Amino acid sequence: MSIRNTRGQSSTSWLHHLWIQVLLAMLVGILLGAFRPDFGERMQPLGDGFIKAIRMLIAPVIFCTVVHGVARIADMARVGRTALKTLFYFEVLTTIALIVGLAAVNLLQPGKGMNIDLSRVDTSAVQTYVTAGRNQTAGSFLMNVIPQTMVSAFVEGNVLQVLLIAVLFGFALIKLGSRGRWLLQLIEATSHMLFGAVAIVMRAAPIGAFGAIAFTVSKFGAGSLVSLGKLLGGFYLTCLVFVFGVLGPICAWCGFRLTALLRYLWDELLIVLATTSSETVLPRLIDKLEKLGCEEGITGLVVPTGYSFNLDGTCLYLSTAAVFLAQATNTPLPLGQQVGLLGVLLLTSKGAAGVAGAAFVVLASTLSAAGTIPVASVALVLGIHRLMSEGLTPTNLIGNAVATIVISKWEGALDEAQLHRVLNQTATEDATDTARVA
Repeated sequence: MSIRNTRGQSSTSWLHHLWIQVLLAMLVGILLGAFRPDFGERMQPLGDGFIKAIRMLIAPVIFCTVVHGVARIADMARVGRTALKTLFYFEVLTTIALIVGLAAVNLLQPGKGMNIDLSRVDTSAVQTYVTAGRNQTAGSFLMNVIPQTMVSAFVEGNVLQVLLIAVLFGFALIKLGSRGRWLLQLIEATSHMLFGAVAIVMRAAPIGAFGAIAFTVSKFGAGSLVSLGKLLGGFYLTCLVFVFGVLGPICAWCGFRLTALLRYLWDELLIVLATTSSETVLPRLIDKLEKLGCEEGITGLVVPTGYSFNLDGTCLYLSTAAVFLAQATNTPLPLGQQVGLLGVLLLTSKGAAGVAGAAFVVLASTLSAAGTIPVASVALVLGIHRLMSEGLTPTNLIGNAVATIVISKWEGALDEAQLHRVLNQTATEDATDTARVA
């Protein structure tokens, strides 16, 4: 009896892994969207509901994690130094991402020969995005970092506003010294409770992935892929080039393999791929990076900040889409103007957080600020924006994970022995699961 039970358990234990469940759910969603698009499109609430359930927990998770982390560091000078290093790293990497995107779109030229006449394109669907894009300025972005009230930051779920409040509270808690010890313990206990709530919600990840991918395939699948397949294929290729050609060597410099990190974050990558929202795994990413050996205070600062300032995939999307629209509409865009466009993107890309349809809004604001490419041309990529998000959101996630490890190592706050132990253990477990399936 015991032998039979053991065999049954070993043959099905791989099904208990979240990534297996999510992958199976995605496959079912793809099939449903392809063969029953009318029914698959009605699955959208499942994906949107899962994203909303995670988003409601993000603000309190960030607050507790950052306050506790900053208070544990207990050195305001070190927190400031870490913040400066983080912003410097983010600026360098996002600049590289923009350059890679520009180089790839000029090499592949996905818009060449399309000869789009904007007078025949219905641009009514993008007027909201165009208006929002024109209202996005550097001044408005900086003012938006400061919430109207402390409570409004949590109500709106604005990551940067919550981060600002959390850092202020962390500094105040440091000044309290021993008098604030009980409060620090309360925040730590609350943090554990919130991560427990995240774990409960994440059980619905396969359902959310199924609903999101079924809707995407139903609404944007075959037709969009055929008409703009060259742009999509080129963009996915560009994302892979950036991840393995830029982030890969950075990982090697830190002493570990990128493929090992991807294996460790496989659950999260599948979830953001299906939902096209990297916010869905923000709490899990913080937790996993801490287990990987990154100091809590560093992780609490770098990850939430990276969700606004280190959007590598979004930068690839912005530079690729902007030049593609110039090519498609036969708008002359010589090298000098592309360099100017790069300068505009360096500013506008930092506003790609906390805004509905952020990347699309920022694209519209970039074209408006540059003044060379018709703003109304964004209507050409509206239909496949969600499909392009399938590439940019996993790239954003990987970029922020690598950034956290780099900054932790830079600050001497990385337990490298634990890093290698966890990554090697993940590889061993995956090999065991593969053997069981076989």
